[in-house]
Amino acid sequence: MSAVTLRVVRVIAETRDAVTLEMVAEPERQLPYRPGQFLTLRIPSEQTGWVARSYSLSSAPHEGRLAVTVKRTASGYASNWLCDNAVSGMTIDGLPPAGIFTPDSLDTDLLLLAAGSGITPMLSILKSVLAQGTGRCTLIYANRDEESVIFADELKSLTAEHPNRLVVLHWLESVQGLLSVPPLTALLTPWTERELFVCGPAPFMDAVVTAADSLGMDRVHVEKFVSLSGDPFAETAVEDTDDAAVVEVELDGTTSEFDWPRNTVLLDVLLARGMEPPYSCREGACSACVCRVVDGEVKLLRNEVLEREDLADGYVLACQAVPVTDTVRVTYE
Repeated sequence: MSAVTLRVVRVIAETRDAVTLEMVAEPERQLPYRPGQFLTLRIPSEQTGWVARSYSLSSAPHEGRLAVTVKRTASGYASNWLCDNAVSGMTIDGLPPAGIFTPDSLDTDLLLLAAGSGITPMLSILKSVLAQGTGRCTLIYANRDEESVIFADELKSLTAEHPNRLVVLHWLESVQGLLSVPPLTALLTPWTERELFVCGPAPFMDAVVTAADSLGMDRVHVEKFVSLSGDPFAETAVEDTDDAAVVEVELDGTTSEFDWPRNTVLLDVLLARGMEPPYSCREGACSACVCRVVDGEVKLLRNEVLEREDLADGYVLACQAVPVTDTVRVTYE
C-alpha cells in the first residue's frame, strides 16, 4: 500500500477550532474506502521535518469525495498546523484509507456515541446508512457548549430528511454537566439491542464502555488514535536469514508463499515482497493492518487495540506479528 499525494480542493471552517479538508488524490482518481475509516497524513514540521497523524474521514463513500475534519487541540502540533495552514491547492502525503471501525452492514440499527471531534467517523457512518442502507441510527453527541458542535447544521438537516431513521441527542457540558457513567447508562438503556460505536476522548470512551458493560451490551466498537512516534511512510528492507518460518498469505484474491524471518514483523515482509497489504501506524495502535491467522501461531510484539475476543478469533496485527510455528497461514479476506 503505497503513499499517495493528496491535493486540498476546499477548506471549510466548521467551528472556531475545527476545519474540514476536502481532498483528491493525484493523479486525480477515487480512493475506495468504507464508512468510519481514516487517513494517515504526513504534516510538515520545522523541528522534525514531518509528523504523521491519523484523521477519520467525515465524508461518506457514496458522496464521491474525500474529506477529513480536524479539531484544534491545545498541545497538538499537527492539528494546529492544519487549522492554521491548510489552503486550497496545497498537497499533503498520505496513506490510503484504512481501519476497521466500520459497520459490517448498513442495514443494521446502530447506536453512535461521539464527543468533540469523535463525530467525524460517526457522520460518515450515519450518512452511509441513511443513503445506502435500511438501518436506523441514534447519535448521542457530547460537547462543551453549543458553539463547539461540529456539523450542527448538517445533523439538523439529516434529522429533518430522515425523521423515522435518525435520532440525534445532544449533551452540552455547559448546560447538563460532564457526561459520566450514570447519565450515560440512562441514555443507553433504550438502545441496548443495538450495535454500539464510540469515538472521542479516552475518559469519555471509557465511561461509555463501562455503561455499556453494565447493561450487557456486547457489540461495542471503540475507535482509538494515538500520536505516532515512528515513520509509517518509511521503506522496508528485509534481510535473508536461515532462521525463517514459511508463511502463506491470502490477499486481494491471490495466495502467495514465502520465507518469513523470525526477527521481522509480517507487514515488513509483505511490503518487501512488493505486496500491498493495508496498514497505517505500524506501531500496533490503529488496527488498520489487521489480518487473521487460520493456521499456525504468531506472537504480537505490541497490541494496543485488539481485544481478547479478537485474538481468540485469530485476528492479529501484521505490523507486530512474528512467527512462532514453522508454518503460518494468514488471510486478509
